[in-house]
Amino acid sequence: MKALALTVLTTTDDEAKARALAAGAVEARLAACAQIAGPVTSVYRWQGNTETAQEWQVFLKTTADGYEALESWLLEAHDYDTPEIIATPVVRGSAAYLAWIEGETGGA
Repeated sequence: MKALALTVLTTTDDEAKARALAAGAVEARLAACAQIAGPVTSVYRWQGNTETAQEWQVFLKTTADGYEALESWLLEAHDYDTPEIIATPVVRGSAAYLAWIEGETGGA
């Protein structure tokens, strides 16, 4: 059975930081690819206050087996105290693309 693919989302407050997170994860083979979207407006509570910030989203493609290593790397590389790191399973996808993700992250 093939490894379950995941899309992992993180955000950052600067486009250059988003590019660095994307490139670093791909170069380390923790993600097969990364896509950057933004800016987006984020509204959230932090330290008792409602905050509004402009952020860039980074969507990283990896496998379930590789998630923990990617999360650890993101926690180390990210400059937020509590970065958003959310993994969503890919429930369907083309077999060739899913195999590519696995191969690029050291799976197959």
